[in-house]
Amino acid sequence: MYFDWLVEEAFAPIPSWHPAVVQVIPVALRRWRKAPLSKQTRQQWHEFKHRVTAADYDAIIDAQGLLKSAWLTRMASGTRHGLDRHSAREGLASLVYDYKHHVPRGAHAIERVRELFASVLGYAVHHTEPDYGIFTGDPVAGPPTLVFLHATSWASKHWPEGYWQEMIKLAAQAGYRIALPWGSVAERQRSEQLATVADSAYVPDAMDLNGIAGLLASATGAVAVDTGLGHLAAAFSVPTVSLYGPTDSQLTGTRGHFQAQLHAGFGCAPCLQRQCSYRGDSTVKPACFEDVTPARAWLTLQDLIKQKDAT
Repeated sequence: MYFDWLVEEAFAPIPSWHPAVVQVIPVALRRWRKAPLSKQTRQQWHEFKHRVTAADYDAIIDAQGLLKSAWLTRMASGTRHGLDRHSAREGLASLVYDYKHHVPRGAHAIERVRELFASVLGYAVHHTEPDYGIFTGDPVAGPPTLVFLHATSWASKHWPEGYWQEMIKLAAQAGYRIALPWGSVAERQRSEQLATVADSAYVPDAMDLNGIAGLLASATGAVAVDTGLGHLAAAFSVPTVSLYGPTDSQLTGTRGHFQAQLHAGFGCAPCLQRQCSYRGDSTVKPACFEDVTPARAWLTLQDLIKQKDAT
């Protein structure tokens, strides 16, 4: 069974890492809508339409359940499958599909996708930790390295800087190198500030997704806030501790081998708010991370690394 995979251009490298994906078709809706009438946009849109309509597919699956993704499925030739109106994130999207599949909305996002594909393609779901089946090359040998993924777009998901500093000190004392990757100017500045805590902490050069994948695949372990790169670490079975304050790991938490999710025990968590609105007394900001401490994260990470070493 082989697939062509349509994906927003920023994430195009990821499906190419799986051997069952024959062709990756990037789409740039986010960029094109900034200049919809420009010559470049019109040319790229024409090229995209040509690629999408070039084949007749046995099945077309919309795994997102959004109006924009449903609209894109209309362009390809084949039988269209997607979530029914009670399952899709945007119920009107179901009007586009030839076959509509019911998947419980309260289930974890990864389980929802697994259930959908199983329903469409006619196989049984095995409720085990997912095997992502991706390969980006053999890991690069080097000193034991931990990757600390501190960057996130929500202010409320940032683990307190003092906590990161303490984690870096613990890792340095244990003999690890600590990589602090970044994706924007502000994130680079934060990485550089955090790296001053220990001589063994360093800030890598700017990396694309292939670069960060190589870094993670070669790492001994990782600590991550609720971010897509945490899921990438899980896909490589890197022992990873993921930190959840305002978000709900039961719905979108990392899944895979040697993974742990630390949940905030704070009263208002998970609030699902981008900005923390808590106004009570707390020395920790955001306050929901008060009990998601560096000591707790460090002990959990060491346990995961030992589990992997024992396999």
